[in-house]
Amino acid sequence: MSTPDPASTAAELAAVTETVERSRERVAGMAEPFLGTERDDIVTAVYEAERQLLGAERALQRALKIVRG
Repeated sequence: MSTPDPASTAAELAAVTETVERSRERVAGMAEPFLGTERDDIVTAVYEAERQLLGAERALQRALKIVRG
């Protein structure tokens, strides 16, 4: 079995982290049209999704930091 390449893993983690960050920003923007309307349910659900993406982003950043040493 070959030894895993940390540089390759770091590059992939960085790319995925960036994708999750952009997705989180897009998701957060989806709630804005519903702010101040009677659709608090949509705002709450979208913000919850944003928080979960933020958690995923932070976990990926921690993994990247570990891989880079």
